[in-house]
Amino acid sequence: MGDKPVMKIATIAAVSLAIGCASLASQASAQSLTDRFKSLFGSTPDTPPAAQGAQAPAADAAPQTDLTCPTVSIRAGASTYAVAVPGKEATGNDVRFQVTITRTARECSLNGGEITAKIGIQGRVIAGPAGAPASVEIPMRMAVVQGGINEKVIATKAYKTTVPMSEDSSVPFTFVAEDLVYPVPSAATADNYIFYVGFDPQLVTPEAKPKASKKKK
Repeated sequence: MGDKPVMKIATIAAVSLAIGCASLASQASAQSLTDRFKSLFGSTPDTPPAAQGAQAPAADAAPQTDLTCPTVSIRAGASTYAVAVPGKEATGNDVRFQVTITRTARECSLNGGEITAKIGIQGRVIAGPAGAPASVEIPMRMAVVQGGINEKVIATKAYKTTVPMSEDSSVPFTFVAEDLVYPVPSAATADNYIFYVGFDPQLVTPEAKPKASKKKK
C-alpha cells in the first residue's frame, strides 16, 4: 500500500514531462518558421526610422571590417500596389485590394569580390470595396543603386510572392529576398550605395476584361 502513492506521483511526473516535451517541440517547430526573419526584423529595421536604436543588430554585430551594408529605401511611386476590377482604374469602389510596405530590413555578407544581400519586407494587403481574391500575387523589385547626381543601377532583380487572403480585410505578409548579389564597391563609392525596394506591376499579367454578353435579337 505504501508504494502506491509513490507510483502515482511517478506516473503524474512522467505524464507532465511528456506534455512539457511536446509543448517544447511545438514551440521549436513554430520558432523554426521564423528563424530566418529574426536577424532582419528582430531588432534593426531600416523603416520606420523611429524603430532604429543605438545598438547594432546581432546579425551585424561582427561583420567584415571592410563591408558596408547599404540602407533600404522605398522607391518613390512604388510604395503601394493597388489592383482594380479588370478594365477599371484602381480608385474608389473598383479597388479589389491594395498592398503597402510597412517595414524593411537588410543584411549583407561578403564572399570574395561579391556581396550577397538579404533584403526583407514586411507589409499588409488590404481588401478593397470590390472584394479581394482568395490569394493575392505581389510583384516586387529590388535594386542596388549607386546614388549621386546620375544614379547608376548596379544590380536589380524581380520577385513575386503569393499571400492567401482570409475573412479579415487586412492581412500582413513578410518576404525576404536572399540572393541579390553585386560586386564589392570601391571605398570611394561604397557610402553612396543604397538598396531600393518597391512594387513592380509590370511583372503581373493583367486580368482579361470580362466579355460583354451578346443580347439575343
